Amino acid sequence: MRNREKISGNIDWVSITIYIALIVIGWLSIFTASAGEDVGNLFDITTRYGKQLMWIGFATVLAITIMVIDAKFFSTFSYVFYLGMLLILVGVLFFGSTVAGSKSWFKIGGFAIQPAEFAKFATALAMAKYLSTLNVDMRMLKTKVISIGILVAPALLILLQNDTGSALVYFSFILVLFREGFSGLIFIAGIIMAVLFIVTLLFSKLYVIGILIALTVLTFVLFKSLRKNWKPIIGILILCVAFVFSVNYAFENVLESHQKKRINVLLGIEQDLQGAGYNVNQSKIAIGSGGLTGKGFRNGVLTRYNFVPEQSTDFIFCTIGEEWGFVGVTVLILLYLILLIRIVLLAERQRSKFSRIYGYGVASILFFHFTINIGMTIGLAPVVGIPLPFLSYGGSSLWAFTVLLFIFLKQDANRLNVL
Repeated sequence: MRNREKISGNIDWVSITIYIALIVIGWLSIFTASAGEDVGNLFDITTRYGKQLMWIGFATVLAITIMVIDAKFFSTFSYVFYLGMLLILVGVLFFGSTVAGSKSWFKIGGFAIQPAEFAKFATALAMAKYLSTLNVDMRMLKTKVISIGILVAPALLILLQNDTGSALVYFSFILVLFREGFSGLIFIAGIIMAVLFIVTLLFSKLYVIGILIALTVLTFVLFKSLRKNWKPIIGILILCVAFVFSVNYAFENVLESHQKKRINVLLGIEQDLQGAGYNVNQSKIAIGSGGLTGKGFRNGVLTRYNFVPEQSTDFIFCTIGEEWGFVGVTVLILLYLILLIRIVLLAERQRSKFSRIYGYGVASILFFHFTINIGMTIGLAPVVGIPLPFLSYGGSSLWAFTVLLFIFLKQDANRLNVL
């Protein structure tokens, strides 16, 4: 039996090994994407790969620091982290700098920090703290409202910074709520809304409403038992019709012009290979050119000569696709899937409810980033500008994901000390 006092013996080295593998793959990809023909000093912080190496060094210090801190520290100060991050997000709105259209950065000298990245782990801590509190029952309306409020507060502040991608990440916490007893109807409602949104943009409103009415009539014909409960079904129909009428208004008045352009290009409503669709088109060309085994390290023409914008940040996946091909991206995807499955399995073995809920928060955030980032690089999701965990260039994202993961690994290492 493991020594309960020796936390180092309880550390999940499988997750740490995958973490190390991912940041090494990320650094190599950033190196090849930003080095060009000339390779200077690897530690030259004027280059992206030099800066990233420095970020990795700081991330290592953060990881070690977290692992030596008492595990109870994070649960005790969960609300402090959360409220502190909310205040910082408010501060960004007034004192932040605008980068790529988003006022979501604090610039310190020659470096920039994006608080929205760190707000994710703070929200995961606050959610875990609240739901693990005694007498909190997910079946109660009060619990549902407060839980959703914990997610909505940072999301709204980030949305005000014009950083839609980071704000959308908070939808991933629905998976945590579902695990803790939230009704699955919210998933069905979400899917229906997404489908109606897309279909309404593609077809006439009257056509969509006609289909909804026909489906309702068909439901009554096929399922006679539902006729007695016709009121809820008619109510759902009315809500769906109202949503259909609101889609065009929301699309035209809520979304930014570049966001509308990206959605139209994604849905095939318009072609813009030199504008909104340029990044994705070039990304798909780069990935496709990699073939089965890729062109080899630093041999990717599109990667080395900047044919793909943001190829070391949001579109780093295409760098791997071009240089390492189908085999390389398959290995990368398997690493992510193994890490995600591992985190879920570790979460389920926790004795502490706080640790379990936080573990699901970690898995949800990583899963959202993983699926949306890769989806947008291959044209299956709109370009929303979120990084690929542990791989994309940037100190803020790397540090935030490191803190997010290692807080959970610390909780897991301490699980045997929980009665």
